[in-house]
Amino acid sequence: MSKLKFVVSLTNNDNDYQIEQAKTAQAAARRLGVEAEIIHADNESIVQSQKLLEIIQSPAHTRPNGIIVEPVGGTGLPQVAKAAVAAGISWVLLNREDAYLTELRSSYKVATFCITSDHVEIGRVQGKQLRALLPKGGSVLCIQGPAESLAAKQRTSGMQDGLPSNIEVKALRGQWTEASAYKAVASWLRLSTSRQSQIDVVAAQDDSMAIGARKAFQELPSGERDRWMSLPLLGVDGVPDTGQTWVRNGQLTATIIVPANAGQALEKLTQAIQSGSTPSQKILIAPVSFPAVEKLESRLPKSQSASNKR
Repeated sequence: MSKLKFVVSLTNNDNDYQIEQAKTAQAAARRLGVEAEIIHADNESIVQSQKLLEIIQSPAHTRPNGIIVEPVGGTGLPQVAKAAVAAGISWVLLNREDAYLTELRSSYKVATFCITSDHVEIGRVQGKQLRALLPKGGSVLCIQGPAESLAAKQRTSGMQDGLPSNIEVKALRGQWTEASAYKAVASWLRLSTSRQSQIDVVAAQDDSMAIGARKAFQELPSGERDRWMSLPLLGVDGVPDTGQTWVRNGQLTATIIVPANAGQALEKLTQAIQSGSTPSQKILIAPVSFPAVEKLESRLPKSQSASNKR
């Protein structure tokens, strides 16, 4: 058998989790002795679709054996997926599940499956972090992902699940990047009413956006800057070299470890093609609070911690 070739389509290359996704895919490819081409969509769903269709419609001898894709927009690219499997190209969704996979698996012989972080559970973990930090209630500034993003919607739903009525959430939108969150927060802070708002915790749906918010706070006049910089700051992804390090050095209060899964997807797909086996339609990866929620509670004054447990 000739060397297997794969394309890994990621949303962007300026988000620490997406960078980690690329690293894990490349490491898996080297370990497995296969080729993996990483392409980026620059957070544009149309760009992502067009690039993938060009690959699918290329001459047969140049096509990859499989495409692994983390979709940018609100859909799992069903038409692109169908074109891929019809051309004999395996299709794997990252961090997204979609009902069309069932139909493709029943109609085509190539491997088709998804491997995804449990985004609802990620939101629930962040909700637990908020409850630990705000046992008596308070106000949260939440920097969410794009409105069309299913992951952002699921993380929001999970966070609100079980959140008490005495914790109020104000939402801003980012694009899963530091720059987008910086812009959103800086614009919000220019509103006099916003700067006077009583915010107790800042929670972003990924670590890069949390750091973008922090940079916006750093540009405030000294008195205001001190107040905003002293607030607990939460993120998501927990990449070892970024999110976890930012927690250890105090830039973030907590994150949620969401293991990069592109390498695992490449490994599962390679095994499926080489053995002729069929992977499960959905492989789910559980998130973990970093540090543990109990450690966040232990940082509170005893009176607040006791109140939180009642």
